[in-house]
Amino acid sequence: MEIIVYDKAIHWYKEELDLQDGDTVQFFVRYGGCSNVQKGFSLGVAKQTPDDIGAALKKDGITFFIENRDLWYFDNHNLLVDLDEEINEPIFNYVN
Repeated sequence: MEIIVYDKAIHWYKEELDLQDGDTVQFFVRYGGCSNVQKGFSLGVAKQTPDDIGAALKKDGITFFIENRDLWYFDNHNLLVDLDEEINEPIFNYVN
């Protein structure tokens, strides 16, 4: 599994989460919401220290990661994080 975070989304996370070089951001599974890959679950995001990284991307001084325990959620899809400029919020896309 691969994590791809586009530059505009990285900039948004840096501002919203007050991120500095060396910080880590976790994408985690949460109960509730909706997604294209798992019904009844969605992704949460937090500035968090990793425990057991299953997938990671280091870009622009920030490490984005998913813990091993949450890899099931992606069902062999890659995670693409982009910015919806109309609503000024990140969007998650899941691709094979």
